[in-house]
Amino acid sequence: MTTGVRRRMGVEERRQQLIGVALDLFSRRSPDEVSIDEIASAAGISRPLVYHYFPGKLSLYEAALQRASSDLAARFEEPRQGPLGARLLRVMGRYFDFVDEHGPGFSALMRGGPAVSAGGACSLSTVSTANALVDSVRQAAYEQILAHLGVTDPPARLELVVRSWISLAESTALIWLDGRRIPRAELEAQLVHDFAALLAVSAAQDEEMGELLRGILKDEPADGPFTDLVGRLIELAS
Repeated sequence: MTTGVRRRMGVEERRQQLIGVALDLFSRRSPDEVSIDEIASAAGISRPLVYHYFPGKLSLYEAALQRASSDLAARFEEPRQGPLGARLLRVMGRYFDFVDEHGPGFSALMRGGPAVSAGGACSLSTVSTANALVDSVRQAAYEQILAHLGVTDPPARLELVVRSWISLAESTALIWLDGRRIPRAELEAQLVHDFAALLAVSAAQDEEMGELLRGILKDEPADGPFTDLVGRLIELAS
């Protein structure tokens, strides 16, 4: 028979619960629109208990940003097996899952984070923290893509391609959130095509990049996204 007595959470478990609750609320509305009372109610605890674990909403918001950035960076992790195009398509699927689930939070994170009011003043430290977290996500994504390419010491042109593509994915997601006028699946495939196109443009100017691209295309199946792009371009040119 159950007694109805609720299990007491440990300190770290309660902190993680509060971060999860706050992240959910901050993902849907501006941090200034979310109160400590609302966070406490959603977590099923009292307002003073929230302050027991976090000095204030600002520190809780920064902790939520940290979790969001870690989650977003993890979306680029993918087993290095099979054709690159299919791997990137799965990565983009998980990336847009995050964007879809945390729209306002994603926008805030990528745009530097709103300056959360703290006692009537805005915290520039939060903006700085958000910027540092975004940089860490970009760097993690960059390293993951290089690993998929099997490159440890990238030439300058390849670094430019990969970093440009990561920026393109960010801006595409932000634009998509403003109305969601293009089906998600189409954008995910388009971004994979964009990666191949950026590589192709660079390969046309540099033999080292050309060799890399030939190696990628050699392993692509007939129904892969990279092969699909080549076929579409041939149709346009004919």
